Amino acid sequence: MSTPRLFQKTALITGGGAGIGAATARLFCQEGAGVMLVDADSASLERTRQALAQEFPCAWVSIMTANVSDRLSAQVAVDRCLAERGALHILVNNASMRNHSAASDATAEEWHAVVDVNLVGMANYCRAALPALRLAESGCIVNISSCYAVTGRRGMGLYDATKAAQLSFTRTLAFEESANGVRVNAVCPGSTLTDFQLVRAEKAGKSVEQLKLERKDTSLIGRWATPQEIGWPILWLASCEASFITGTTLMVDGGLHIM
Repeated sequence: MSTPRLFQKTALITGGGAGIGAATARLFCQEGAGVMLVDADSASLERTRQALAQEFPCAWVSIMTANVSDRLSAQVAVDRCLAERGALHILVNNASMRNHSAASDATAEEWHAVVDVNLVGMANYCRAALPALRLAESGCIVNISSCYAVTGRRGMGLYDATKAAQLSFTRTLAFEESANGVRVNAVCPGSTLTDFQLVRAEKAGKSVEQLKLERKDTSLIGRWATPQEIGWPILWLASCEASFITGTTLMVDGGLHIM
């Protein structure tokens, strides 16, 4: 029997309460890792913790309710990993905030809110985690951006601009941390059928089947991705199988970026 790909590793995942973050946590536990999940939604965190504990009773799963824009909370999360596990090997920056204002109409307050989560929040966790990642064998960071970081659309200018900035940040950090043995990469998901999308559709009076039909033209594959389909590439980038990959943007969007 082969050794799990993340055997005895410790991962910190922001936005881990649901969707891509929760799916990634499940795959990480399946591959032998312990996980610390941070999310602003305490109820979602607890549901995910219970689900993971039931499926992986021997896995270390810790949760913390926090907004990633809070710099001090980032350090607390890292310190808990170190206190309870002795090391931190993987950081997945998945937490994000959406805004549907047109770029030409967005207020300064809206800009600050999105930037504080999508950019400052990511920087907070990188800064807090890097000392531990430098000490860990094969430390790595995976930043979750968006396919819309590289292709345009209407109505999500604030979100898309910060997602594009995440890619620049990823490349710069990969340069800076190469000498320290820390790899830094980004994943750009396409249309993904997460809990967020399901709840939003329900509020709009749409069925799941109606929702699925809406995204047939937003990928060459002609459907939504499942959260797990985004989690698999994240898992791979976090594993030693991707040991020669850093500063890379991996498009996981069903081909949307070439349409």
